[in-house]
Amino acid sequence: MSHPIQLFDLPVAGSQPQPVTLACRSAGSPAAAQRVLLLHGFPEAAFAWDEVMTALAPQAWCVAPNQRGYAGSTAPADVAAYRPKHLVADALAVLAHLGVTPERPLDLLVAHDWGGGVAWNLAALRPDLIRRLVILNSPHPATFRRELLASVPQREASAYMLDLVRPDAAASLSADGFAALFGILERFGPAAWLTPALREQYRAVWSQGLDGALNWYRASPLRPPTGPDDQALAQLQLPDSVVRITVPTTVLWGEADHALRPGLLDGLQQWVPDLTVHRQPQASHWIVHEQPEWVIAHLRALLAG
Repeated sequence: MSHPIQLFDLPVAGSQPQPVTLACRSAGSPAAAQRVLLLHGFPEAAFAWDEVMTALAPQAWCVAPNQRGYAGSTAPADVAAYRPKHLVADALAVLAHLGVTPERPLDLLVAHDWGGGVAWNLAALRPDLIRRLVILNSPHPATFRRELLASVPQREASAYMLDLVRPDAAASLSADGFAALFGILERFGPAAWLTPALREQYRAVWSQGLDGALNWYRASPLRPPTGPDDQALAQLQLPDSVVRITVPTTVLWGEADHALRPGLLDGLQQWVPDLTVHRQPQASHWIVHEQPEWVIAHLRALLAG
């Protein structure tokens, strides 16, 4: 039986500093025994999870929101609206829609890139709501801070973040039919997975505006220092309450990632003691597109466990 993708809008109750509605995609039935929340990153959107959700739908009710700032969802102009507390509140609203409670926790929280930034925070703050966390190529905030301070290769790999926070970043990325954004997806040459239909999905998302998505970068202190006088990262404090993860965690990591160096996984057990890491040497940062069967197989195994 096929499980088509369903679309719906979800108002976030009590959202601050302005009302927020999330454009969501789902697959599977609310009557399913299991629940899965999937969080996308930049410069993607919820559609990136369609193949995964369709594959998991026989086992679980899956929901993937376009996060705030992305196509169809509310995109506040205020950079402060993209601070972690607001992004976590959005995710909690989706969990409530899924019927998640401490008595019936979410079966899988699956997150990639910036979606992982939300997921790490959510799992640290509300471990009672999550049975298992799955992270795909998204750095834990403590190891990311450490590597940005101590690793020249990671600072160099993350230097693009300084371009994305520029006031003219949206205009620059939109030029020539979003050539720069497609360049991010094709950094290692033509990407076989980037079909004409998928290109059109990306173009449709980006055409609705980029500043909301870029505000995620502008709101975060986790980016390379601009020079020796930039002490914001060094002075950033990350207490255990926001970085220690007690939820059982599986990391699926594409080792050919050009933006996230392997050192980000070193010592991760200090903050994530119940940790399993699976490395995929044939995948880059775009692991969901490049190795969907591998990702799906791991998720199915976790749902069955």
